Amino acid sequence: MQAHELFRYFRMPELGDFRQYVRSLPTNTLMGFGAFAALTTFWYATRPKALKPPCDLSMQSVEVEGTDGARRSTMLDGDEPLSFFYDDVTTLYETFQRGIQVSNNGPCLGSRKPDQPYEWISYKEVADKAECVGSALLQKGYKASPDQYFGIFAQNRPEWVIIEQGCYAYSMVVVPLYDTLGNEAITYIVNKAELSLVFVDKPEKADLLLESVENKLTPGLKTIIIMDPFDGDPVERGKKCGVEIMSMKALEDLGRANRRKPKPPSPGDLAVICFTSGTTGNPKGALITHQNVVSDCSAFVKVTEKLLRLNSSDTHISYLPLAHMYEQLMMCVMLCHGAKIGFFQGDIRLLMDDLKMLQPTIFPVVPRLLNRMFDKIFGQANTTMKRWILDFASKRKEAELRSGIIRNNSLWDKIIFHKIQASLGGKVRLMVTGAAPVSATVLTFLRAALGCQFYEGYGQTECTAGCSLSVPGDWTAGHVGAPMPCCLIKLVDVEEMNYLAAKGEGEICVKGSNVFKGYLKDPAKTAEALDKDGWLHTGDIGKWLPNGTLKIIDRKKHIFKLAQGEYIAPEKIENIYQRSEPVAQVFVHGESLQAFLIAVVIPDVETLPSWAKKKGFSGSHADLCRNKDVKKAILDDMVRLGKEAGLKPFEQVKGIALHSELFTVENGLLTPTLKSKRPELRKYFRSQIDELYSTIKI
Repeated sequence: MQAHELFRYFRMPELGDFRQYVRSLPTNTLMGFGAFAALTTFWYATRPKALKPPCDLSMQSVEVEGTDGARRSTMLDGDEPLSFFYDDVTTLYETFQRGIQVSNNGPCLGSRKPDQPYEWISYKEVADKAECVGSALLQKGYKASPDQYFGIFAQNRPEWVIIEQGCYAYSMVVVPLYDTLGNEAITYIVNKAELSLVFVDKPEKADLLLESVENKLTPGLKTIIIMDPFDGDPVERGKKCGVEIMSMKALEDLGRANRRKPKPPSPGDLAVICFTSGTTGNPKGALITHQNVVSDCSAFVKVTEKLLRLNSSDTHISYLPLAHMYEQLMMCVMLCHGAKIGFFQGDIRLLMDDLKMLQPTIFPVVPRLLNRMFDKIFGQANTTMKRWILDFASKRKEAELRSGIIRNNSLWDKIIFHKIQASLGGKVRLMVTGAAPVSATVLTFLRAALGCQFYEGYGQTECTAGCSLSVPGDWTAGHVGAPMPCCLIKLVDVEEMNYLAAKGEGEICVKGSNVFKGYLKDPAKTAEALDKDGWLHTGDIGKWLPNGTLKIIDRKKHIFKLAQGEYIAPEKIENIYQRSEPVAQVFVHGESLQAFLIAVVIPDVETLPSWAKKKGFSGSHADLCRNKDVKKAILDDMVRLGKEAGLKPFEQVKGIALHSELFTVENGLLTPTLKSKRPELRKYFRSQIDELYSTIKI
């Protein structure tokens, strides 16, 4: 065949030939081509796009010269930590003033009664009420000064913010109290902070404070302001022991009739004395300045500014205790951007109803809530097919996560995950978890299922809630992100545990504008926490990962030795065992005179019956908890998970006791931030511990 014949043989058909070919195709084929073309065009137009990270995800922190290996965020232009993001926001008073402007005096604080919609008051109304409260305090003879302290003993509600802003407008300081600390601790705080005036939400709390005055335990307490309506009983009781009882409305009226010009604070002035609950001993009063809170807030805004852009259309659900810095920080972020803050009804059991009514866009959480959500979702997938579909759908969404794609409009969202998203109100675009470790399995699944930006942070009261935070675009789990732009983080040797900074491991130390000033009237405890160079020693053990993120691997304070000299970190083991399907809570215990570990396990009241049924057991929850065969099956499952997670033989428990009642804040076995109170747990379960050690032979 000649060249010109080859060309003719392989030549493209002419337009007329193509038309003739198309006309010859069946109608169904043509419709199929059209549909395919339309779908392809639609997919290209609507295909998900990965969020562009604000920094190189392979190097999220860099070492700062001359700091013994301290690292900083790569989002900083230099080595100096960030103090303020907005030039006109350097105090919590200025934070709120900015909120008034950017919200255009929009709705600020919302609350609701049962089965009712939220009712809102505007930013200017809050400012007016706050100035009235502050003016009234001055009228009653108190000082506009950062050494003037006032207690707030209440659940989250609008009055909390009004009182707080009233204090900040006149450079005064807030001292939160909370009943989960117990009566002794409340008495201790009232005396330690020399509180002469305390705001309470309910008359019952006024009675509790009056009782301490009557018993001559708090002689300095002179005034109690009650937020809720009340009858004359507290007033009469107060008169008898020299305490003035006044309503919140009467206080506001007094301030309105004697209005004073605000005396705003300076950044370095004290703002909050946050008493940490701790797991043992008296609470410690962390001295938190305006700069501490605003710098931590600024660092969060800096990390998320390009991909989140908070604004006045955002709505925050406030249910985590305002007596802790985590919620205080979130409140600062919201008010600074003119967002709405809706308060839960005060009963955590009604939170899901509040979420559906409020439809928040911002939802801060703690791991214990996430674990409950995770367990409930998989508990409802009660057949092999349902569980397979749920797992398959989550894996598809997780693949998108790894590509940096966050969305809630995929096929899997419409078919599988929309009910989960709707249960939170259907509009959540930001979630943050902190306060305790969260399982990588749980975090990754919920990031996929909820389809919103979901950050994990790490910190403590002493560094104003946060010192590290995951970076937008890095949706991997198993770490707590990079140092926040407001601070430096370094690791120091813990030789007795064989953690060495030279190997990228050690105790986490923090330095920056978010680090507190010390503990109230406690120089010894302050010296334990803050070294001479201003580094906060957290007591947590961290490890730098190759991409510059921090991983929490151990806890310095909660380690103990077994008889053979092996160090044990019980919280690490507990986090593994809690992934067992029938387990709700677990307390791992060991002693230096014993060679093995034991545990107290609280079975999950929702999942235990179905799990036990699959194993051939039946009965009530109490019956199952008493069943020795059920106990052995749970222990076997825990040990299996331990092996899969790489626990060494001496880290595995050799026996367990089952207990039907959950560890709670109310029964004194958890701190208000839901951490286990290990000394109290040891006392509470002493008989079970002794029995296990006396009966187990290895």
